[in-house]
Amino acid sequence: MNTLRTGLLMAVLTGIFLVMGFLIGGPIGMALAFLLAAGMNIWAYWNSDKALLSMYGARQVSTAEQPGLVHMVGQLATRAGLPMPKVYVVDNPQPNAFATGRNPQHAAVCLTTGLFKSVSTDELAGVIAHELGHVKHRDTLTMTITATLAGAISMLANFAYFFGGRRNPLGLVGMLLVMLLAPFAAVLVQMAVSRSREFEADRAGAEISGRPLWLASALAHIDRDAAQIGNEEAQRNPATAHMFIVNPLHGGGLSGLFSSHPSTEERIARLRAMAGAPSPPPRGPWA
Repeated sequence: MNTLRTGLLMAVLTGIFLVMGFLIGGPIGMALAFLLAAGMNIWAYWNSDKALLSMYGARQVSTAEQPGLVHMVGQLATRAGLPMPKVYVVDNPQPNAFATGRNPQHAAVCLTTGLFKSVSTDELAGVIAHELGHVKHRDTLTMTITATLAGAISMLANFAYFFGGRRNPLGLVGMLLVMLLAPFAAVLVQMAVSRSREFEADRAGAEISGRPLWLASALAHIDRDAAQIGNEEAQRNPATAHMFIVNPLHGGGLSGLFSSHPSTEERIARLRAMAGAPSPPPRGPWA
């Protein structure tokens, strides 16, 4: 159901984008919007992982540098039936993590230095398993496409301000409303897709590690500490917030409506419910 829901939401995003193109330039505008979206997604497919890792100053670590960490990632990747991803570390005090890459063969798991101080070894395994869940379900590609479409819709809205004209079917007032509401709707759809994929990655991560409570405990610690420690890079690039295991941004008021993540309490509750599953596998070799 979550996969179907994600597909429907992405279709809605695409529809909004094409409608914006039509309102700006009619059938030709719709065709140009389609070509623009295709071009942007092709670029994102090949380059989004490099751009994201560079944006956060991530550096790849080797077995010689971090033997325990790389071994843990390798063991969990084997359990998940995945190729060994690249392992990156970001020098950032906020405990957090994300995965990126266009497919499992070109995946990377990235952890902040603050994460190592916030969680235990078993909790760290739960976090890594969650990120491998994103890789296994190809969520990194899905979220890249939705972010690209949402950004393109905002760009079209700005374009419409100057070139929408008075000849569109909705008239000038209608066009102004579309310019305001379309980016708003796109952000809501993007956030809905992100929240759906986080639940799925939690479930997959619990299955990969075999211990849902590892991830549940990690989420509690990360959410508590991340709320007290800022993430300057994420604040400068809020469009990347949905990539992290918990929301790296700080804000109040209506921020919950636009949160890229479901509530941590609900995620923990679901993981605790999963913990009742019979016959969990033995503890990992890092224990």
